[in-house]
Amino acid sequence: MVLAPFASDPARSRGRRYPLESGSNRGQRDDYQRDRDRIVHSIAFRRLRHKTQVFVAPDGDHFRVRLTHSLEVAQIGRTIARALGLNEDLTEALCLAHDIGHPPFGHAGEDALKAAMAGAGGFDHNANTLRVLTRLESPYIHHPGLNLSWEMLEGLAKHNGPVASAPWALAEIDADYPLDLHGQPSLEAQVAALSDDIAYDNHDIDDGIRAGLLTLDDARTEPLIAEGWARASSRWPDCSDDQLLGELIRNQIGRMVGDLLAESRSRIAAAEPRSVEDVRAQPGPLIAFSPAMAAAERDLKRFMYSRLYHHPQQLAVADQARAIVAGLTEAYLADPSALPEDWRARLPEGEPERTRHIGDFIAGMTDRYAVARYREVIGPVDMPDGE
Repeated sequence: MVLAPFASDPARSRGRRYPLESGSNRGQRDDYQRDRDRIVHSIAFRRLRHKTQVFVAPDGDHFRVRLTHSLEVAQIGRTIARALGLNEDLTEALCLAHDIGHPPFGHAGEDALKAAMAGAGGFDHNANTLRVLTRLESPYIHHPGLNLSWEMLEGLAKHNGPVASAPWALAEIDADYPLDLHGQPSLEAQVAALSDDIAYDNHDIDDGIRAGLLTLDDARTEPLIAEGWARASSRWPDCSDDQLLGELIRNQIGRMVGDLLAESRSRIAAAEPRSVEDVRAQPGPLIAFSPAMAAAERDLKRFMYSRLYHHPQQLAVADQARAIVAGLTEAYLADPSALPEDWRARLPEGEPERTRHIGDFIAGMTDRYAVARYREVIGPVDMPDGE
């Protein structure tokens, strides 16, 4: 397809930190297709299969994990990118990679690791995504990291918009390979960020009801859900609640995507960007929900926090998860000989590098690996192992 003039064009990429090796013949792919493929083939991406999305080691095969969530985000992102004339491959790559920096146990694990590493600069999962992809995942002979394009790294760094104050992990990368952190992200990165919101806003409702932590009656108290349910049930009055739930989720995703496309086209037309650099120079994002949908989406998030994410059963598991991450960090700092041999061999002598190295090890763990290491290094814990 023909790209819009304000789309990211691989032929005009700012390149990579390290030149591609000469003489390689690995298919006719442009820079962003290579980025996507490098993400999909990475160990860090495969680990997302056993990292929490909403539920820790869910009891059943039908619940989402970080891996399936990332795939769903990518499908939504590609649909939006295609409709707007943006680069689908860069959008997909950003969507697939956006959660790679999450530690075990989702936000509970991140809270614990942030506290445990407070003296070494703390922990931020978004910055850690960049650290994993530029420092820790190193399958190549000539350089560290996956050597992704500048546009890929910039989009990941600014997943939540321009960065006013970079965490230490991101600041290190930006110092080595400046990513224009204060400018707006590309439209592909803006699409990836809102595709993430659309995916988890809706799919977490589905998983919450399947798990029995949300009821349909609860969900229908939220106006956005109530409107969608009323439309679905009036159209298919003889269908079961299970069938209507699936229709509700699909229609709500479509409604949010449609709203985003209409609002974004209006903003793009008003701003008249002629290049991706014009996009970066804008005072605000060009990819957005309408004011009415943005307000409804914020209300939906508040509802999900109060009814699902902060459900007493979820909070109890989160407490256990934080104890596991905090306990492992304390144990490895006190006795680094408990680290696996390869991690122990690379342990820095001084601080804060020593704590950050241990933080890298723990952040890379899957939920089940963290539970297993806790039992091995510290003792019994009442947590599912996700087998």
